[in-house]
Amino acid sequence: MTKHPEYQYLDLLKDVMENGTWKISHSTGVKLKSVFGRQIRFDLSQGFPLLTTKKVFSRGIIHELIWFLSGSENIKYLVDNNVHIWDDWAYKRYQEEKKENPKSKIPNWTMEEFIEKIKADAKFAKKWGNLGKVYGVQWRRWPISGGKHIDQLGWAIEKIKKYPQKKHYIISAWNPEYIYEMAGSHKKSMAIAPCHTLYHINITGDKLSLQLYQRSADLFLGVPFNIASYSLLTLMLAQVTGYKPGDFIHTFGDAHIYENHFDQVKEQISRTPRKFPVMKLNPNIKNIDDFKFEDFTLDGYDPHPPIKGEITVVGGF
Repeated sequence: MTKHPEYQYLDLLKDVMENGTWKISHSTGVKLKSVFGRQIRFDLSQGFPLLTTKKVFSRGIIHELIWFLSGSENIKYLVDNNVHIWDDWAYKRYQEEKKENPKSKIPNWTMEEFIEKIKADAKFAKKWGNLGKVYGVQWRRWPISGGKHIDQLGWAIEKIKKYPQKKHYIISAWNPEYIYEMAGSHKKSMAIAPCHTLYHINITGDKLSLQLYQRSADLFLGVPFNIASYSLLTLMLAQVTGYKPGDFIHTFGDAHIYENHFDQVKEQISRTPRKFPVMKLNPNIKNIDDFKFEDFTLDGYDPHPPIKGEITVVGGF
């Protein structure tokens, strides 16, 4: 009997718990266990790898990917759709600005008040909802001299249609001009240096596959999202270029588990994976920019109950 593909993820959790090296997150002080250099892969013809050993927030995954593809750096689309996975980073910037300018008239709002203001006030959202040149900006509007931009993903899609045998379809989010000290100022830097750093699209026969390189991987909270998000992107790219979905390959740099997730990880490892669901895309969509939330249908998702964990808001100088 073939081993369920979700065990790749569960075995990686075990690997880190048993063999990981202790480290400390420099920006938060939270301890973690870490390994370096691992890889898992999923054949997308065998189901959609939305993990089943805990319920994963599929609605948030779809909205976040649509947001990335739009090229936006502002969280307002996510907030308007009740997706709050990026709230912490926008609020962190707001708090930093208030700390640096204590005499300013910036209100001392809680995060809940701050997010409600983002939702209700477009002008406020435009100023405070920005995260800098994050993923979607680099994918679709990589800034270059002369005020121009490069649409890396749009370029790759059109080239794949003409030259599927080429090997250089790489989309990078790692732009040193907007990362940490290299940016010269925290006001120019992205809210967080890209964790999922670049992806490589490849055509083999009649199938499109995608490999992600993730330099830093929060295995408990982030990686289940990342697996599903890039698998969904692979399905979308296959459809708009006229190919069948192949494999999603997930390559890790630093793969880690935060100490405040250890109990949750032990619970998840004890669970038995269930059958993967099927993700259906509206077959009429042929342009990557035309996908909307309603164009995705998830069938047969029967996960174990959710397991909550506190997010570690890393990033910064």
